[in-house]
Amino acid sequence: MKKVGIIMGSDSDLPVIQKAADTLASFGVPFEVHVYSAHRTPEEARSFALTARDQGFGVIIAAAGMAAHLAGALAANTTLPVIGIPCTSGSSDGMDALLSTVMMPPGIPVAAVATNGGVNAALLSMEILAVTDAELAEKLVKKRKDDADKVREKDRKISESFKNN
Repeated sequence: MKKVGIIMGSDSDLPVIQKAADTLASFGVPFEVHVYSAHRTPEEARSFALTARDQGFGVIIAAAGMAAHLAGALAANTTLPVIGIPCTSGSSDGMDALLSTVMMPPGIPVAAVATNGGVNAALLSMEILAVTDAELAEKLVKKRKDDADKVREKDRKISESFKNN
């Protein structure tokens, strides 16, 4: 199975990344986590992106706040799918990171999930890997079914609590 590369621009992004890592681990998907800044360690970020495919990665998740150029900087140096997680920081509550992540020029795509969306970034990375991994695809189908069953159970309990009204 291909690995997922998880890159954060700063260790302050760790709470968001932890959710992605926990989600991948719960599915048995291998991953690595690194701190590479698009601005402070651009050569390390570039080197990771340039060699990621040869190192066995299939998808890269990039989490960054503020200017949030990390996902774009990685995407500029690889043709692997890059999923950006805009993180909240500073005074604009993550809006700057969101716009920096999604407003990529033609030819350098970056997928984006919600601000602080570590779980969805992990799930999207697994959906990409599951295109060629039937076992992982089955696990994702089971998760969707289990999630739906949980909502149905909540509906049943709440509906019952209002029957006497």
